[in-house]
Amino acid sequence: MKGAVSGVLATAAMSGVMLAGSRMGLMPDQPPKRIARAMLPGHKHRPKSGEGAAGALAHFGFGAAAGSLYGLLVRGQAPSIAGIGYGLAIWAASYQGWVPGMNILPAATEDRPGRPAVMIAGHVVYGMMLTKLMNRLNARKAGEKPHEPTYIHDTGHLEPALT
Repeated sequence: MKGAVSGVLATAAMSGVMLAGSRMGLMPDQPPKRIARAMLPGHKHRPKSGEGAAGALAHFGFGAAAGSLYGLLVRGQAPSIAGIGYGLAIWAASYQGWVPGMNILPAATEDRPGRPAVMIAGHVVYGMMLTKLMNRLNARKAGEKPHEPTYIHDTGHLEPALT
């Protein structure tokens, strides 16, 4: 359950990145909407009624499922890099794998430059948020404080503090 909740919240953060990318003109439309369009009855590349809502529901459902899997794979406190790697693995499997394989969008290597950049950034945010949220929930269950490195700045460099 912790993974699903964390996945939904991480998807919300990721969606913010995606909306910013759209507003900057880097993505003309959202990939979840394009995926929903392809799955709804009718021609897979023609706009359909309800595709926006269906795309949003599918995106949050996918985020919850991916968060649940992450929750099964990672126990205790995980470093942020684990979440970033997980998010990038989801991006690669999706945008270099099943999405172009189903002829929904071109592979990231063949797509316009803006969409892959936005989607990579979004998946990095997803992974980071997923890890932070899971760490917080795992620490709460264990009755500990979440592991957050502390840094000292008096040397002019970021160094782990000895606490």
